[in-house]
Amino acid sequence: AVLSTQSTVSSGINAEYGAFQTFQHYFKRINLRLCMLTHLTRSLSLMAAIRDNLSSIRPLIPPSVRLVAVSKTKPASDVEAAYEAGQRVFGENYINELVEKSATLSHLPDIRWHFIGNLQKKNCSKLSTCRNLALVETVGSEKVARALSNGWKRNGDGEQLAVFIQVNTSREEQKSGCMPEEVITLADVIMKECDGLRLAGVMTIGAFGFDWSDGAINPDFVELLECKRRLGEHLGRDDLEVSMGMSDDFERAIEMGSSNVRVGSKIFGARN
Repeated sequence: AVLSTQSTVSSGINAEYGAFQTFQHYFKRINLRLCMLTHLTRSLSLMAAIRDNLSSIRPLIPPSVRLVAVSKTKPASDVEAAYEAGQRVFGENYINELVEKSATLSHLPDIRWHFIGNLQKKNCSKLSTCRNLALVETVGSEKVARALSNGWKRNGDGEQLAVFIQVNTSREEQKSGCMPEEVITLADVIMKECDGLRLAGVMTIGAFGFDWSDGAINPDFVELLECKRRLGEHLGRDDLEVSMGMSDDFERAIEMGSSNVRVGSKIFGARN
């Protein structure tokens, strides 16, 4: 009788445990579906926000000015959402991130990438493997120019790679780029020694936090425009581009003559 009672109790425990496992299994499935639904809802909301942001920005940018959507730290899905909303040119600051995203999104036929981050000689070869790389905006020294040209001739698409000379207009020690008085010398090196590259213009980041109130004019923008003027006269060219202006000041930059603006947070939101 004791054994029979024990067997009955054991069977009851096993049944309850089995029911608990079944409940736990269904609970996990429901939780997974809720997580997927939440993720889908967030993704759709984010896509709509990116689309709306681009719709708000585009009327502020003339057809003659290129909008570079800066997608650093953002997932490839955000870039694809912007692409589906009509954006084609994207900027990245980090080489590893750029190479990875360019491979992930290589199925997008018209996507074009700009590299806009600090560029060192040792990283030029890897940068040259980026798919659909259209322009490097941050060539700031002769050694970088030579290394990038050599890397592009090995890994590029057979055409010259467009580059901007990065100018340290604010003369800050922590900033990359050549000094304004070095622009023509660097340009001559690119034109004469770097046959893998095509000099397309000049670029600056400038000092952060400039106060535009009371009609002030950004001296970094003035300096870059002067660099472009002198370089154009030296080369006998009137087609050089000017890359200046970011999320906080791209409208002012366009007013002053920028032909290439780099906008990130106003399209994709705050950086991760």
